[in-house]
Amino acid sequence: MHEIRIAIAGVGNCASSLVQGLHYYKEVFAKGKEVIGLANPILGGYAPSDVRVVAAIDIDKRKVGRPLHEALFASPNNTKVFYNRFKYPGLKVQMGNVLDGVPGHMAAFEEKKRFSVGAKPNATHKEIVKLLETSGAEILISYLPVGSQKATEFYAECCLEAGVSLINCIPVFIVSDPAWGKRFEKAGICCVGDDIKAQVGATITHRVLMRMMHERGAKIDATYQLNTGGNTDFMNMLAHERLGSKRISKTQAVQSQLDDTPLPPDQVHIGPSDYVAWQKDNKVCFLRIEARGFGGVPLNLEARLSVEDSPNSAGEVIDAIRCCKLGRERGLAGPLTAVASYTMKHPPIQYTDYEARRLLKDFIDNGKPAKRKTRSRK
Repeated sequence: MHEIRIAIAGVGNCASSLVQGLHYYKEVFAKGKEVIGLANPILGGYAPSDVRVVAAIDIDKRKVGRPLHEALFASPNNTKVFYNRFKYPGLKVQMGNVLDGVPGHMAAFEEKKRFSVGAKPNATHKEIVKLLETSGAEILISYLPVGSQKATEFYAECCLEAGVSLINCIPVFIVSDPAWGKRFEKAGICCVGDDIKAQVGATITHRVLMRMMHERGAKIDATYQLNTGGNTDFMNMLAHERLGSKRISKTQAVQSQLDDTPLPPDQVHIGPSDYVAWQKDNKVCFLRIEARGFGGVPLNLEARLSVEDSPNSAGEVIDAIRCCKLGRERGLAGPLTAVASYTMKHPPIQYTDYEARRLLKDFIDNGKPAKRKTRSRK
């Protein structure tokens, strides 16, 4: 077995949680402690500690040029610190390309809570490709802000030239776009995306409840999912023009669980609602489903879910990374559909979560890409 060499674009809260977790689980395994929080402690022979960060990219002046172990805890990051006994003295965060990654409205907030771009020039396509190649990165994890269409495409192009796989954790449609998917397939590079699911988050909870009610014969009439948080993700999403793909991703993820009877657009509302600074990286979801059961009698379900947002996503990213490594070892190219269906909100093909779990297990155990399509994304 070999290490899995990753590069990270966007050294924010999600990157902080992921890297903390790599070292946290290394200690857990070494001391023989109970492994909590991993669906697959060992996946394809790989433990979380086999993942090695070899390059990191950001645009914030408080992170660029600093060692990774310092940048991960620099402002405006505000996620929980659950493990910080590690160092990356030889790995400094490199300047990326801003493009559309920083919305203008953030300038109205105090600097310690928002992005702050320094004076360093934007990295060129050639420079990012060189960084990926010289670092030996096999996989690029994209943690760019929601709405970064041009920036995401920029890094996808760099991956294609450098021969590096892409795990796209944000709702900009690359892996689920047939044109982009074919480009990765033609280049002989596997990829996973788009828009990472949380381990136990708002969308997966909503999907499971909707599917349960649907399968048990209830007629669902309307639903909403309202989310608040206090990290830069929620501050960024105050700009509604950046939310187009985010709303599509979350809404289709839920609607797909109703087979061929999705709700009318005016009867479903899913997406971020507001930025609440004091919540920091705590995300709170308010969920309601209105339905009719036996005899047409009304029944309503309400739920409130409170989670630390970034560690919640890292639980799925760690599986996506190891599966992507398996895909590279097996010579697979293009979207890894089985992996994406389980770990992403907007995969190339939507499955029920039960079926997605089974297909992921088949992929891990047998090395077979998903072929059993149950429904197309609506």
